[in-house]
Amino acid sequence: MSDGHENVGYRRLFESDELTFGAGFPLTATNRSRPDVSEETRLARHAEDAGFDALWARDVPTDWPKFGDAGQTFDTWPWLSHVAAHTDDVALGTSSVVLPLRHPIHVAKSAATVDQLSEGRLVLGVASGDRDPEYPAFGVDREDRGEAFRERFEAIRACWHEEFPELEGEWGALEGDLDVVPKPTTETVPMLPTGNARQSREWIADRGDGWLFYHLPEPTLESYVADWRDLAGEKPFAIAVRVAFADDPTADPEHLHLGYRAGVEWLRKYFERLEGYGLDHVIVGLEDGDSERALSTFADEIIGEF
Repeated sequence: MSDGHENVGYRRLFESDELTFGAGFPLTATNRSRPDVSEETRLARHAEDAGFDALWARDVPTDWPKFGDAGQTFDTWPWLSHVAAHTDDVALGTSSVVLPLRHPIHVAKSAATVDQLSEGRLVLGVASGDRDPEYPAFGVDREDRGEAFRERFEAIRACWHEEFPELEGEWGALEGDLDVVPKPTTETVPMLPTGNARQSREWIADRGDGWLFYHLPEPTLESYVADWRDLAGEKPFAIAVRVAFADDPTADPEHLHLGYRAGVEWLRKYFERLEGYGLDHVIVGLEDGDSERALSTFADEIIGEF
């Protein structure tokens, strides 16, 4: 990977050999209705001050009640611009932009804009999507989303890297008479495919700047990271994990969807094991009635150990 892929946000997350931590919006854990903007903003500043390395926004274009999760509600690009204006140096991430549902010129322009406004703090998770009704809503054939992901991924890169690019795909064509501006702060905004994104691991290792995955059982995660190292060398591997603190600091874990409720002692050892497997970054979704307390506890008891 060339240095042109390593903007300020990417270096913040992946330059050291230590495990780094990000927090996922909504920080108030209000994922079924509109979060309070002022509270989310206050908590974003608090997370940065407490020691989190990144704040991650999700891309959920529509609310599908059956899915049970409306994301952070606000559109990714204006929301991250707002967060950039109210924070100083924390990395800003997307987890993840659904490429088949977005035009690549719009993604290239929007992402480069946020990257410029934040002075290079943006890291772009990108995905193929998982909410079935959204594909017909956007006029996209669900069965073609793997091809659409690849073509749009390459188109976005070309819009950043080239002036007046010439390329075409199922999304449309650029014929060399139009440029897409602004360009990012570096050669490209780093892009991390999320999950399998309907691609082979070899493609992800070759084209991605890292791999972003979901919570996995520890033996599975260990094997995934080992396979990734064989394919991608030192390119980073990151996961998302839901975490709830048990009242008893010595409590054993209880399974949550994509995570655990456990005492802080078990959680500290859990993340130490993840670092030992070679994991580079964890996006934490905290569940607690007192979000500020949860962020502070995680920062003091977990991040402080790394």
